[in-house]
Amino acid sequence: MAVYRGKYILKGLDRITPEMERDLDLAYEVCASYGDSFPCEMCGRCCHQPNIAVLPGEVDSLSAASGIPLDEFVAGHLRRSADGGFLLKKTRPCEFLGADGLCTIWKGRPEICRDFPYAVSMFMSRVYIAITDPRADIIDMISYMDGSWPCTAAIRGSIASKVEEARAVRSRDGAS
Repeated sequence: MAVYRGKYILKGLDRITPEMERDLDLAYEVCASYGDSFPCEMCGRCCHQPNIAVLPGEVDSLSAASGIPLDEFVAGHLRRSADGGFLLKKTRPCEFLGADGLCTIWKGRPEICRDFPYAVSMFMSRVYIAITDPRADIIDMISYMDGSWPCTAAIRGSIASKVEEARAVRSRDGAS
């Protein structure tokens, strides 16, 4: 296993070719561009996901942002995930979603919350496939994004053109 961009643990990453890594970089850039173009509207809908991952390096800052002492935070609010990382225990909704629908730990929220839904691995992997396989239909592949959220509506409305642009870059740069 290797870590991509310092935060995504991707099996097999250490065995991919330079061409594949370049395509992965293209997919990442497409996904990351959404965070700048369509900033979070704080609708709170993503705060109802079943698994909210916490990187080991985020535990201290989450504890501080929540005002919960570290040992109490770890014991009462985290559980181990199958890959040895951490998940928040209470989700659906996240325990840090306030009654007003806003995140109570916004400045110290986990990386997954900052990246969702733009750069999470499920979306990024589908964008990668769409860029590398001209027969792939990105809209079909992201059918799990129903378009009812502000961010997913923005993605569904513009992703096909972004994939086409990335395919053109890929062709221009000589990838096969």
